[in-house]
Amino acid sequence: MTVARPRLLRAAAGLVLIAALASACATSSSTPSSANAGAGATATIPELAADQKVSIVFESYNLTSTGTWKPIIEGLLRDFQAAHPNITVKGQPPQSTTNGDYVTSVKNQVLAGSPPDVAQVTFDALRFAAGSLGAQPLDTLVGRDAVQANFGGAHPFAPTARTLGDVNGRTYAVPYVFSTPVLWLNRTLFTQAGLDPANPPKTWADVRTAALAIKARTGRDGIVVDCLTKAAVWCFQSLVRSSGGRVMSADGRTLSFGDAPAVAAVSTAADLAHSGAMPNLDQQQAFKAFSGGQLGMILETSAVQGLFMAGARANNWELGASQEPSFGSKPVVPTNSGSGLAVFSKDPAKQRAAWELIKFLTSDHAYTQISSKIGYLPLRTGLIDDPNGLQAWAKANPLIKPNLDQLTRLQPWESFPGDNYLQISDTMMSAVEGAVFGGKDPAATMAAAQKQATTLLPPK
Repeated sequence: MTVARPRLLRAAAGLVLIAALASACATSSSTPSSANAGAGATATIPELAADQKVSIVFESYNLTSTGTWKPIIEGLLRDFQAAHPNITVKGQPPQSTTNGDYVTSVKNQVLAGSPPDVAQVTFDALRFAAGSLGAQPLDTLVGRDAVQANFGGAHPFAPTARTLGDVNGRTYAVPYVFSTPVLWLNRTLFTQAGLDPANPPKTWADVRTAALAIKARTGRDGIVVDCLTKAAVWCFQSLVRSSGGRVMSADGRTLSFGDAPAVAAVSTAADLAHSGAMPNLDQQQAFKAFSGGQLGMILETSAVQGLFMAGARANNWELGASQEPSFGSKPVVPTNSGSGLAVFSKDPAKQRAAWELIKFLTSDHAYTQISSKIGYLPLRTGLIDDPNGLQAWAKANPLIKPNLDQLTRLQPWESFPGDNYLQISDTMMSAVEGAVFGGKDPAATMAAAQKQATTLLPPK
C-alpha cells in the first residue's frame, strides 16, 4: 500500500480571525470594488523632499534563504539605499511560513497594527491582500500614469506580466519575481539510459517512457512532478489548464477542479506514481535527489536554477532544461509562480518611499541581478538582447530559453475568491495528493473536494 507522505499543514484562518481582519482593515471584502477602476491618473501622495528622512520595512520571502536568494536581495537593498540616502530600508523575512503561505505573516502583522510598509505577496493571495489586508491601490497612490510608466522604459515589461497584480482593473501589486514550470533534466542520466538528452520528452506519455527507462537502466528515479502539493498550486493550475480545464470559472464564481480535464491531469500524475516512474518525495527530498544526480527529471520553477547548477557541478553531471510537457496534442498553458510587490503602509511618506523601492526592485538593474544570479524570469525581456544587460549571460546560459518561450503564452496563477481562499486551495491540493500518492480514485476524490470547497466560496 502506498502511504501518503506527511506534510505540514498551514494554519487556516478561523472565523474570529477573519472578523478581526474585517474590523482592522479599511476594506472588509476580499473582492475590491471596481467602481473606481479608471480613477487615479494623478498621485494622491506627495513626492519626498530631498532632505526628508523615511524608514520603511520590506518583507520578502526571498530573504528567508541563506543560499541563492538572500544575498542577491540584500545586495539590491544596499544599492537602493546608496541611490536613495534619505530612505532607510529594513529587510525582513516573513515571520511565519508553511507550504508556501507567506501572506499569513502579513495578516498577523496587520492584526497587530504594524504591517510591513511594502511586502512580497504571492499571486494566489492577491485578492485577499487587496480586499481584506489593506493593500493599497497603486493607481490611486502614485497615479495610473506612473504605474504604467514603470512598466515601460528602455526595456518594457513583457505584455503577459503587466496585469498579473491587478484586481478588478486596479493595480494592487507590481509583478516582481516568477517563473513558469520548467522540465529540468539530468542529461548525463539520459545518456546512460540510452536516451537522447537533445530530444527531451515533449508529452507526458514521453515523460513516462523516459522515466521508466532511466529507472530500469540506471537504477535512479525517473521524474518528480512538483505540482501536486499545497505549496505548488500555481503549477497544478498549469497542469489543469494544459489538460483543457480550469480550477475555477473565469469569473471566479464556480469551482471546476473536479471536472473531467482536471481529473485527467491528476490521473496522469497518479499513473506516474503507480507505475514506478515517480517516487513519493517531498520537495526537499526531490531537490536533494536531483541536485545529487539521483533523479532524471523534475518539473519545477526556474527559481531553483542556481541550486541545480551548483548540484550538477558538485556531483559531476550535466543539467538541461525543456518546456513543460503536453497532454498529447493539447497546447501547453504555462502559469506563473511567484509574487508582486504591494504597499500596506497608510503613511503618505512611507507609501512614497515604498513606491520608490518597488520601482527600483523592478528596474533593469534589479532584473539583471535577479535573473542572472537566481534564475527568475527577466520580466523586462529586452534585457536578453542588451549587451549591457543580460545578453552575454543568456548566451552562456541557454537554460533560460524554455522559460522565456513560455512567458509569451503565460496565463495567470489565479487566486480563489473570498477570505477562505487558502482553505479552498488546501482542500483541492489535499485531494490531489490523496489521488496521486494515496491510491484514492481521482474522479471521486476531486469531485468530493470540489463539493466541500464550494461551501467556502463567498455568497454570489
